[in-house]
Amino acid sequence: MSKRVLVAMSGGVDSSITAKLLQEEGYQVEGAYMKLHGLEANHRESIRKVDKVAAHLGIPYHVLDRQQQFQELVYQPFIDIYRQGQTPNPCTFCNRTIKFGELLDFAHSLGCHYLATGHYIQCDGQFFYQAEDNSKDQSYFLFNVPRQNLLFLLFPLAQRLKSDVKAMAASIPPLQELASQAESNEICFVEDSYLDVLRQHLDGVDRPGDVVDETGKVVGRHRGYMHYTIGQRKGFDVPLSHTPLYVKQIDPQYNRIVVATKEAITCSTFTLRDVNLFFDPPAEGFDCQVKVRYRHAKVPAHITVQGTGATVQLQEPEKAIAPGQAAVFYDDRRLLGGGYIC
Repeated sequence: MSKRVLVAMSGGVDSSITAKLLQEEGYQVEGAYMKLHGLEANHRESIRKVDKVAAHLGIPYHVLDRQQQFQELVYQPFIDIYRQGQTPNPCTFCNRTIKFGELLDFAHSLGCHYLATGHYIQCDGQFFYQAEDNSKDQSYFLFNVPRQNLLFLLFPLAQRLKSDVKAMAASIPPLQELASQAESNEICFVEDSYLDVLRQHLDGVDRPGDVVDETGKVVGRHRGYMHYTIGQRKGFDVPLSHTPLYVKQIDPQYNRIVVATKEAITCSTFTLRDVNLFFDPPAEGFDCQVKVRYRHAKVPAHITVQGTGATVQLQEPEKAIAPGQAAVFYDDRRLLGGGYIC
Protein backbone atom coordinates (compact mmCIF):
# COMPACT_ATOMS: atom_id res chain seq x y z
CA MET A 1 0.00 0.00 0.00
CA SER A 2 1.36 3.42 -0.95
CA LYS A 3 2.29 5.83 1.82
CA ARG A 4 0.02 8.78 2.47
CA VAL A 5 1.33 12.32 2.36
CA LEU A 6 -0.37 15.62 3.12
CA VAL A 7 0.77 18.46 0.88
CA ALA A 8 0.50 22.05 2.06
CA MET A 9 -1.17 23.69 -0.95
CA SER A 10 -1.24 27.45 -1.32
CA GLY A 11 -2.57 27.75 -4.86
CA GLY A 12 0.93 28.57 -6.06
CA VAL A 13 3.12 26.82 -8.59
CA ASP A 14 5.57 25.32 -6.08
CA SER A 15 3.06 23.50 -3.90
CA SER A 16 1.04 22.39 -6.93
CA ILE A 17 4.06 20.82 -8.63
CA THR A 18 5.02 19.28 -5.27
CA ALA A 19 1.67 17.45 -5.17
CA LYS A 20 2.07 16.29 -8.78
CA LEU A 21 5.61 14.98 -8.26
CA LEU A 22 4.66 13.01 -5.16
CA GLN A 23 1.69 11.50 -6.92
CA GLU A 24 3.97 10.42 -9.78
CA GLU A 25 6.29 8.81 -7.22
CA GLY A 26 3.39 6.66 -6.03
CA TYR A 27 2.35 8.44 -2.86
CA GLN A 28 -1.30 8.68 -1.86
CA VAL A 29 -1.62 12.47 -1.87
CA GLU A 30 -4.04 14.75 -0.04
CA GLY A 31 -3.88 18.53 -0.01
CA ALA A 32 -4.48 21.10 2.71
CA TYR A 33 -5.01 24.84 2.40
CA MET A 34 -4.65 26.88 5.60
CA LYS A 35 -6.55 30.10 6.21
CA LEU A 36 -4.15 32.04 8.39
CA HIS A 37 -4.93 35.73 7.95
CA GLY A 38 -8.08 37.77 7.44
CA LEU A 39 -7.58 38.68 3.76
CA GLU A 40 -10.71 36.84 2.54
CA ALA A 41 -10.42 37.85 -1.10
CA ASN A 42 -6.94 36.31 -1.18
CA HIS A 43 -8.27 33.10 0.37
CA ARG A 44 -11.07 32.79 -2.18
CA GLU A 45 -8.68 33.16 -5.10
CA SER A 46 -6.11 30.76 -3.61
CA ILE A 47 -8.74 28.11 -2.82
CA ARG A 48 -10.05 28.39 -6.40
CA LYS A 49 -6.56 27.51 -7.66
CA VAL A 50 -6.13 24.69 -5.14
CA ASP A 51 -9.49 23.25 -6.22
CA LYS A 52 -8.44 23.40 -9.87
CA VAL A 53 -5.14 21.60 -9.21
CA ALA A 54 -6.78 19.00 -6.95
CA ALA A 55 -9.38 18.25 -9.62
CA HIS A 56 -6.66 17.81 -12.24
CA LEU A 57 -4.71 15.42 -9.99
CA GLY A 58 -7.82 13.68 -8.67
CA ILE A 59 -6.89 14.21 -5.02
CA PRO A 60 -8.95 15.33 -2.03
CA TYR A 61 -8.06 18.50 -0.16
CA HIS A 62 -8.95 20.14 3.14
CA VAL A 63 -9.44 23.79 4.03
CA LEU A 64 -8.24 24.46 7.57
CA ASP A 65 -9.08 27.59 9.53
CA ARG A 66 -6.06 28.34 11.72
CA GLN A 67 -6.58 32.09 11.98
CA GLN A 68 -6.80 32.14 15.77
CA GLN A 69 -3.58 30.15 16.19
CA PHE A 70 -1.83 32.32 13.60
CA GLN A 71 -3.03 35.47 15.36
CA GLU A 72 -1.62 34.31 18.70
CA LEU A 73 1.61 32.69 17.53
CA VAL A 74 2.69 34.78 14.53
CA TYR A 75 0.69 37.96 13.94
CA GLN A 76 0.59 39.41 17.45
CA PRO A 77 4.27 38.66 18.16
CA PHE A 78 5.11 40.46 14.88
CA ILE A 79 3.34 43.58 16.14
CA ASP A 80 4.74 43.32 19.67
CA ILE A 81 8.34 43.00 18.47
CA TYR A 82 8.05 46.09 16.28
CA ARG A 83 6.53 47.97 19.23
CA GLN A 84 9.63 47.03 21.23
CA GLY A 85 11.88 48.63 18.63
CA GLN A 86 13.13 45.34 17.18
CA THR A 87 12.84 43.71 13.74
CA PRO A 88 10.82 40.46 13.73
CA ASN A 89 11.02 37.52 11.37
CA PRO A 90 7.43 36.19 11.30
CA CYS A 91 8.07 33.40 8.77
CA THR A 92 10.30 31.67 11.32
CA PHE A 93 7.49 31.79 13.91
CA CYS A 94 5.03 30.38 11.39
CA ASN A 95 7.28 27.57 10.20
CA ARG A 96 7.79 26.32 13.76
CA THR A 97 4.26 26.61 15.11
CA ILE A 98 1.89 26.53 12.11
CA LYS A 99 3.31 24.96 8.93
CA PHE A 100 5.48 22.34 10.63
CA GLY A 101 3.50 22.33 13.87
CA GLU A 102 -0.29 22.62 13.48
CA LEU A 103 -0.27 21.26 9.93
CA LEU A 104 1.97 18.32 10.79
CA ASP A 105 -0.36 17.46 13.68
CA PHE A 106 -3.27 17.51 11.22
CA ALA A 107 -1.37 15.22 8.84
CA HIS A 108 -0.83 12.72 11.65
CA SER A 109 -4.52 12.93 12.59
CA LEU A 110 -5.38 11.81 9.04
CA GLY A 111 -3.00 8.88 9.27
CA CYS A 112 -0.55 10.44 6.80
CA HIS A 113 3.04 9.30 7.05
CA TYR A 114 4.49 12.59 5.82
CA LEU A 115 3.89 16.30 5.38
CA ALA A 116 5.25 17.87 2.18
CA THR A 117 5.61 21.50 1.14
CA GLY A 118 6.91 23.44 -1.84
CA HIS A 119 9.87 24.85 0.09
CA TYR A 120 13.19 24.85 -1.71
CA ILE A 121 15.22 22.93 0.85
CA GLN A 122 16.66 19.45 1.37
CA CYS A 123 16.04 17.22 4.39
CA ASP A 124 17.39 13.81 5.38
CA GLY A 125 15.30 13.37 8.52
CA GLN A 126 18.04 14.73 10.79
CA PHE A 127 19.17 17.95 9.15
CA PHE A 128 18.05 20.48 6.59
CA TYR A 129 20.40 21.35 3.70
CA GLN A 130 20.41 24.33 1.38
CA ALA A 131 18.51 23.82 -1.86
CA GLU A 132 20.05 23.27 -5.27
CA ASP A 133 18.60 26.62 -6.42
CA ASN A 134 20.54 29.12 -4.30
CA SER A 135 18.29 31.98 -5.38
CA LYS A 136 15.26 30.22 -3.86
CA ASP A 137 16.88 28.53 -0.85
CA GLN A 138 14.62 28.86 2.21
CA SER A 139 16.77 27.15 4.83
CA TYR A 140 17.26 30.39 6.79
CA PHE A 141 13.55 30.48 7.62
CA LEU A 142 13.45 26.86 8.80
CA PHE A 143 16.10 26.95 11.54
CA ASN A 144 13.39 26.93 14.23
CA VAL A 145 11.45 23.82 13.14
CA PRO A 146 11.31 21.31 16.05
CA ARG A 147 14.10 18.79 15.65
CA GLN A 148 11.85 15.74 16.08
CA ASN A 149 9.58 16.85 13.23
CA LEU A 150 12.21 16.47 10.49
CA LEU A 151 11.52 12.73 10.30
CA PHE A 152 8.10 13.40 8.77
CA LEU A 153 8.94 16.03 6.14
CA LEU A 154 9.30 15.76 2.35
CA PHE A 155 10.54 18.48 -0.03
CA PRO A 156 10.31 17.32 -3.65
CA LEU A 157 11.69 20.62 -5.01
CA ALA A 158 15.01 20.27 -3.17
CA GLN A 159 17.02 19.43 -6.28
CA ARG A 160 15.03 21.52 -8.76
CA LEU A 161 15.42 25.01 -10.14
CA LYS A 162 12.53 27.44 -9.96
CA SER A 163 12.75 27.92 -13.73
CA ASP A 164 12.28 24.18 -14.26
CA VAL A 165 9.29 24.09 -11.91
CA LYS A 166 7.63 26.92 -13.84
CA ALA A 167 8.39 25.22 -17.15
CA MET A 168 6.81 22.00 -15.88
CA ALA A 169 3.64 23.86 -14.88
CA ALA A 170 3.55 25.70 -18.21
CA SER A 171 3.48 22.36 -20.04
CA ILE A 172 0.31 21.21 -18.23
CA PRO A 173 -2.80 23.11 -19.38
CA PRO A 174 -4.62 23.15 -16.00
CA LEU A 175 -1.46 24.50 -14.32
CA GLN A 176 -0.43 27.06 -16.92
CA GLU A 177 -2.14 29.85 -14.98
CA LEU A 178 0.21 29.17 -12.05
CA ALA A 179 3.38 29.23 -14.14
CA SER A 180 2.96 32.89 -15.06
CA GLN A 181 1.67 34.33 -11.79
CA ALA A 182 3.83 36.68 -9.72
CA GLU A 183 5.86 35.43 -6.78
CA SER A 184 4.01 35.54 -3.49
CA ASN A 185 4.94 38.00 -0.74
CA GLU A 186 7.35 36.61 1.86
CA ILE A 187 5.00 37.85 4.62
CA CYS A 188 1.58 36.52 3.69
CA PHE A 189 -0.47 39.05 5.70
CA VAL A 190 1.35 42.11 4.31
CA GLU A 191 -0.23 43.40 1.11
CA ASP A 192 1.78 46.60 0.56
CA SER A 193 3.89 47.60 3.57
CA TYR A 194 4.39 46.18 7.05
CA LEU A 195 3.77 49.74 8.29
CA ASP A 196 0.17 49.50 7.05
CA VAL A 197 -0.28 46.43 9.28
CA LEU A 198 1.22 48.20 12.28
CA ARG A 199 -0.99 51.27 11.76
CA GLN A 200 -4.08 49.08 12.20
CA HIS A 201 -3.03 48.19 15.75
CA LEU A 202 -0.60 50.75 17.11
CA ASP A 203 -0.65 54.48 17.73
CA GLY A 204 2.42 56.50 16.94
CA VAL A 205 3.73 54.53 13.98
CA ASP A 206 4.21 57.82 12.10
CA ARG A 207 5.06 60.02 15.11
CA PRO A 208 8.22 62.01 14.29
CA GLY A 209 11.07 61.93 16.77
CA ASP A 210 14.68 62.86 17.36
CA VAL A 211 17.71 61.40 15.67
CA VAL A 212 20.62 61.45 18.12
CA ASP A 213 24.30 60.60 17.86
CA GLU A 214 26.14 58.22 20.17
CA THR A 215 26.59 60.96 22.79
CA GLY A 216 22.84 61.64 22.88
CA LYS A 217 23.07 64.93 21.00
CA VAL A 218 20.07 65.66 18.75
CA VAL A 219 21.29 65.80 15.15
CA GLY A 220 18.09 65.39 13.14
CA ARG A 221 14.55 64.06 12.88
CA HIS A 222 12.90 60.79 11.86
CA ARG A 223 9.41 59.64 10.78
CA GLY A 224 8.65 57.28 13.68
CA TYR A 225 10.91 54.61 15.17
CA MET A 226 8.98 51.66 13.68
CA HIS A 227 10.04 52.81 10.20
CA TYR A 228 13.62 51.72 10.93
CA THR A 229 15.84 48.72 11.45
CA ILE A 230 19.44 48.44 12.58
CA GLY A 231 21.85 49.29 9.77
CA GLN A 232 19.35 51.39 7.80
CA ARG A 233 20.95 54.36 6.05
CA LYS A 234 18.00 56.26 4.59
CA GLY A 235 14.65 57.64 5.69
CA PHE A 236 15.84 60.08 8.37
CA ASP A 237 17.07 63.66 8.14
CA VAL A 238 20.45 64.72 9.52
CA PRO A 239 21.05 68.00 7.68
CA LEU A 240 24.56 68.84 8.90
CA SER A 241 26.20 65.46 8.36
CA HIS A 242 28.56 64.96 5.43
CA THR A 243 29.34 61.39 6.51
CA PRO A 244 26.97 58.48 5.75
CA LEU A 245 25.14 57.55 8.96
CA TYR A 246 23.34 54.32 9.84
CA VAL A 247 20.82 53.37 12.49
CA LYS A 248 22.76 51.86 15.40
CA GLN A 249 20.03 51.65 18.05
CA ILE A 250 16.26 52.12 18.31
CA ASP A 251 14.83 53.62 21.51
CA PRO A 252 11.06 53.00 21.56
CA GLN A 253 10.58 54.52 25.02
CA TYR A 254 11.62 57.99 23.83
CA ASN A 255 10.84 57.51 20.12
CA ARG A 256 14.47 58.08 19.18
CA ILE A 257 16.92 56.47 16.82
CA VAL A 258 20.67 56.54 17.42
CA VAL A 259 22.83 56.92 14.32
CA ALA A 260 26.54 56.32 13.80
CA THR A 261 29.15 55.70 11.13
CA LYS A 262 29.42 52.38 9.33
CA GLU A 263 32.41 51.40 11.45
CA ALA A 264 30.48 52.05 14.66
CA ILE A 265 27.58 49.73 13.78
CA THR A 266 29.73 46.62 13.39
CA CYS A 267 30.29 44.07 16.13
CA SER A 268 31.81 40.61 16.46
CA THR A 269 30.11 39.27 19.61
CA PHE A 270 26.41 39.06 20.38
CA THR A 271 23.94 36.84 22.18
CA LEU A 272 20.90 34.84 21.11
CA ARG A 273 17.68 33.67 22.74
CA ASP A 274 15.36 30.75 21.93
CA VAL A 275 18.09 28.71 20.28
CA ASN A 276 17.00 25.66 18.29
CA LEU A 277 19.55 23.05 17.19
CA PHE A 278 19.37 19.87 15.12
CA PHE A 279 22.20 18.22 17.07
CA ASP A 280 23.56 18.06 20.60
CA PRO A 281 26.29 20.73 20.89
CA PRO A 282 29.58 20.06 22.70
CA ALA A 283 30.10 21.91 25.98
CA GLU A 284 33.07 23.81 24.55
CA GLY A 285 30.94 25.10 21.67
CA PHE A 286 31.33 24.58 17.94
CA ASP A 287 32.61 26.33 14.82
CA CYS A 288 30.28 27.05 11.93
CA GLN A 289 29.18 29.78 9.54
CA VAL A 290 26.45 32.23 10.53
CA LYS A 291 23.91 34.27 8.59
CA VAL A 292 22.67 37.29 10.54
CA ARG A 293 20.01 38.11 7.91
CA TYR A 294 18.45 36.21 5.05
CA ARG A 295 20.27 38.12 2.31
CA HIS A 296 23.61 38.32 4.15
CA ALA A 297 26.52 36.05 3.30
CA LYS A 298 27.57 33.35 5.76
CA VAL A 299 30.52 34.30 7.97
CA PRO A 300 32.74 32.05 10.16
CA ALA A 301 31.93 32.00 13.87
CA HIS A 302 32.22 30.10 17.13
CA ILE A 303 29.00 29.33 19.02
CA THR A 304 28.76 28.62 22.73
CA VAL A 305 25.35 27.38 23.89
CA GLN A 306 24.04 28.09 27.40
CA GLY A 307 20.63 26.52 27.96
CA THR A 308 18.23 28.10 25.48
CA GLY A 309 20.64 30.95 24.75
CA ALA A 310 23.97 31.22 22.96
CA THR A 311 26.93 33.53 22.45
CA VAL A 312 28.15 34.12 18.90
CA GLN A 313 31.78 35.10 18.32
CA LEU A 314 32.36 36.13 14.71
CA GLN A 315 35.83 35.87 13.19
CA GLU A 316 35.28 39.24 11.51
CA PRO A 317 32.94 42.03 12.65
CA GLU A 318 29.58 42.17 10.87
CA LYS A 319 27.35 45.22 10.47
CA ALA A 320 23.61 45.63 10.99
CA ILE A 321 23.10 42.92 13.59
CA ALA A 322 19.46 43.62 14.45
CA PRO A 323 17.69 42.46 17.62
CA GLY A 324 14.69 40.30 16.73
CA GLN A 325 16.23 38.93 13.55
CA ALA A 326 17.52 35.37 13.31
CA ALA A 327 21.15 34.29 13.38
CA VAL A 328 21.28 30.94 11.59
CA PHE A 329 24.09 28.37 11.79
CA TYR A 330 25.50 26.35 8.87
CA ASP A 331 28.16 23.71 8.29
CA ASP A 332 28.76 24.42 4.62
CA ARG A 333 25.28 23.68 3.14
CA ARG A 334 23.96 21.82 6.19
CA LEU A 335 21.64 23.79 8.49
CA LEU A 336 22.62 23.34 12.14
CA GLY A 337 20.03 25.58 13.83
CA GLY A 338 19.96 29.15 15.07
CA GLY A 339 18.37 31.63 17.42
CA TYR A 340 16.99 35.16 17.75
CA ILE A 341 19.39 38.07 18.22
CA CYS A 342 19.15 39.81 21.60
